[in-house]
Amino acid sequence: MEPTGSDKVGSKTDDRVVEREEQAIKLDGLNAAQVKELREKAEKFTFQAEVDRMMKLIINSLYKNKEIFLRELISNASDALDKIRFLSLTNKEVLSATDDLSIRIKADKDAKTLHVIDTGIGMTKEDLVKNLGTIAKSGTSEFFNKFNEAKSQTEMTDLIGQFGVGFYSAFLVADRVTVITKNNDDKQYIWESDASSFSINEDPRGNTLKRGTEIILHMKDEGLDWLEPSSLRDLIVKYSQFINFPIYVWESRTETVEEAAEKSEEKKEKKDEDATVEEEKEKAEPKKVEKTVWDWRLVNENKPIWTRKPAEITDSEYNQFFNEDPLAKTHFVAEGEVTFKSILFVPKTADFDAWSNFGKKTDNIKMYVGITDDAANRTRLSKLLMFWSSNNDKEQVSLATTMKEKQENIYFISGQSRK
Repeated sequence: MEPTGSDKVGSKTDDRVVEREEQAIKLDGLNAAQVKELREKAEKFTFQAEVDRMMKLIINSLYKNKEIFLRELISNASDALDKIRFLSLTNKEVLSATDDLSIRIKADKDAKTLHVIDTGIGMTKEDLVKNLGTIAKSGTSEFFNKFNEAKSQTEMTDLIGQFGVGFYSAFLVADRVTVITKNNDDKQYIWESDASSFSINEDPRGNTLKRGTEIILHMKDEGLDWLEPSSLRDLIVKYSQFINFPIYVWESRTETVEEAAEKSEEKKEKKDEDATVEEEKEKAEPKKVEKTVWDWRLVNENKPIWTRKPAEITDSEYNQFFNEDPLAKTHFVAEGEVTFKSILFVPKTADFDAWSNFGKKTDNIKMYVGITDDAANRTRLSKLLMFWSSNNDKEQVSLATTMKEKQENIYFISGQSRK
């Protein structure tokens, strides 16, 4: 727990302690006393030397490409959901706490926090220490060597995902990270770090997540732009639109509703002194007012078209995906030593500079391995394709390991719709 300092006025000292503690950990359902007790009982840990070095390398090298933090956190959430879904194939009981499999992202501008919540497999206390405090030494030297050899920030970000250290990119935009997690085989725990050390303690609120993980980023001032729902949606569409699980963003919308009149108007008529008073109630017209409503909005509602069965897709859907009527198209599934799904569109006309820029334009080509944009191989791909018109879905083998020098076959090809 932080020392309170040498304040001379007792009551004011107590107030400042409460304020500091509440700022340190802001969690729903915890009062100041609970927060104070939480920090006093927390187990303190130091990061493995390799982790500390790696975090500094990531933070100092990727400061110009901070937005990849959300891609990495969503990727981790998707992996956690994949794990629990896989376990449920043989044991339905693992979903007994909740059968919802989703990712939810919520920004709190007042608290300057961003919440990424999944209902995946969650982590035990042992997992927290192992996964968020250490990395396998066998791959450490390889990561550092490749990271230092990377020629662009795009290659650096690809390496982060490849080596499974994307979680630490959260410190690009946050000065403190809190992780709340619940695994079926353990209690709910809270992990917290300021990138210099970390602490773990049992959550005094008990099981609030049911199952899964909530990551809370306490944003730096330069990261506050990502607390806008529109910015979050743009990042999700850019990096994570093909995630297999629904991604929701907490945002507001304006609705026009009818509001009942507060009170009926009454008219009184007095006919004579012996007559009774007659009251006539006139119904007021409902008043239309605009109301702000907060709700979860699904961002990735469109399933990747190439993963669907060709018989289920209409020509209009194909054309809408390609953004124009193609000269020809083919949608097929290849099965054999390597199995993959693919769509190939041939545009009616080639770009006017297609030949002069052949192999030079690489920013409009994307490769997807699982959900990762494999931008590191764009240059190789651009020399082999005239048009950015192919899409493919294959997750079993890393593309980086299959693309070899002088290789004649391309196993993984995908591209953005031409716009």
